[in-house]
Amino acid sequence: MDEQKRDEGQTEQSEQQVKIEKPAGKYLRMKPFAFIMLIFLTIICTAGLTIFALTFGEQKVVEVKVPIERPEFKKLYDAYDTLQQKYFEDVNEEEVVYGAINGMFDALGDPYSDYMNKEEASSFNENLSSSFQGIGAEIQERNGYIMIVSPIKNTPAEKAGLQPRDMVLAVDGKSVKGMSSTEAVLLIRGEKGTEVTLTIQRGDAESFDLTLVRDDIPVETVYGDLDESGIAHLQITSFSENTAVELEKILIEFEKEGLKGIVIDVRQNPGGYLKAAIDISNLFVEQGKTIVQIQERNLDPQIVAADNRSKYKLPITVLIDEGSASASEILAGALKESANAQIIGLKSFGKGTMQEVIYMEDGANLKFTTGKWLTPDGNWVNEKGITPDVKVNYPDYASLPYIDPTQTYELGTEHVAIETAKRILEVLGYDPGEVNTKFDEATESALKAYQEENELEITGILTGDTTYALMDAISEKLKTEDPQILKAKELLGVTPEEKTAD
Repeated sequence: MDEQKRDEGQTEQSEQQVKIEKPAGKYLRMKPFAFIMLIFLTIICTAGLTIFALTFGEQKVVEVKVPIERPEFKKLYDAYDTLQQKYFEDVNEEEVVYGAINGMFDALGDPYSDYMNKEEASSFNENLSSSFQGIGAEIQERNGYIMIVSPIKNTPAEKAGLQPRDMVLAVDGKSVKGMSSTEAVLLIRGEKGTEVTLTIQRGDAESFDLTLVRDDIPVETVYGDLDESGIAHLQITSFSENTAVELEKILIEFEKEGLKGIVIDVRQNPGGYLKAAIDISNLFVEQGKTIVQIQERNLDPQIVAADNRSKYKLPITVLIDEGSASASEILAGALKESANAQIIGLKSFGKGTMQEVIYMEDGANLKFTTGKWLTPDGNWVNEKGITPDVKVNYPDYASLPYIDPTQTYELGTEHVAIETAKRILEVLGYDPGEVNTKFDEATESALKAYQEENELEITGILTGDTTYALMDAISEKLKTEDPQILKAKELLGVTPEEKTAD
């Protein structure tokens, strides 16, 4: 064993000696730093030659292609790359991309579909919260113009006299023509107490400026009162998540007080959540009857039928006007066609489509139309509206222009605001003379009489507190002598109970 190990050891030693004695090949000696620099320079030179060949060579060695997952967007990519390379100024990437997305929505030709960037989305989402700061008016883009759909009850917009279908031409002197509704909202809204001036076009009349002071706009959606006859006047200003709950709470209270009939008032109500309209309809439509039909893309209409919750089996009338849109029309259609309610007022706005809002990761919103809705009988009211069973117009003084309280009008002045003031004085029972734009002695005399009877400073001048008092008085008269409400109550056929003496 020891000899074997010894022989093996001698053999290994002999092999090692042979290996050592092998002549070495020639090689280049180089310091590590120099070697690294050589590699780096080689890479740089290779890259440079490649770029030169691809850019300036008459025959390109390699054809570079940008991978396109969606071939239909090739034109968009090409246009974007061309702008980046050849436009005479630096291109703002974010604004260009925003414009491209916005352009896709504009190309739909649908006023209810819109792309909202982060700021616009934030403003839009405020509408769904409990309150926001602004003037309190629902607006819509139509044919390149911004239109008032309806002012919200008890807001600066309503108090200033903004009306459905008023066209907003400019905000603080900046034209809003061509803007989307969300872009215009960013200009109109602002902090409470700040002013905003709207340039308004009303019908064919001359445009005028209207300065409003922004305020907190609470999203309280139902207002109600019960008269001596047991008739409830329930005004719904919009359809939010809690509207049905608000309405039912009021109805429960009125039941305790002898509720006999209901006037549902959705005038100047621009709409809101579809579910809210369905939930309210469910309070009055008999189980199994159709509330609304929903028709989405490439599908047959799906019927939404009333459920088995308890119903208010009382006579009902519904008030609508040109500011009643969307969910308001769904409710009116359901009550008319499935609950035998009579519709009173003016033809509604005519919005028969539904929208969905998608919230993007960067804070933007995508709002787009997903389908249309039909009344229980299958009528599509889009751009046609609902025609009332009994047409009742507003009195002419309901559409009088706003008078700016910061302006002063006195004897000898001539202005369109004086014509408005004269008509108000006339409606309130005073004699201002011929209703025209001239501030004459009859106007001054009527104004002094009004100031005296309302404990105002007797100056015969139209400004400040006097102007506010006139506007408030005509607004109050419209509320108490509203011909549409009076007709709606009359058609219910409810008579007050005769009271007997004790």
